[in-house]
Amino acid sequence: MATDPLGLIQSTGQNPLVSRSSISTGPPGEQSSPSFKDVLMKNIEQINKLQQDAEIAIEDLVTGRRDDAAAVLIAKQKADLAFQTLLQVRNKLVSAYDEIKQIRV
Repeated sequence: MATDPLGLIQSTGQNPLVSRSSISTGPPGEQSSPSFKDVLMKNIEQINKLQQDAEIAIEDLVTGRRDDAAAVLIAKQKADLAFQTLLQVRNKLVSAYDEIKQIRV
């Protein structure tokens, strides 16, 4: 199970959402870092994996193949928190898109 599904935890004191390595300063044709779409898709896949792992852990707990209820609860909470974070990112993107639409009109 991934311990940092969104890549937000870093050992340095940098802001994880805007790191220098993720900002491309070169010409638009030369991208040394992944695109926003690639990063978003990777995070969606990681969140999906967390949710699948949590569901498997719940099934294992119910069927008796597992007896650590605390670890199952933590796995489920991690998956829920990651999904809620993704949902908030989506809401912010939709809000920004709506604002841009209003500017063009």
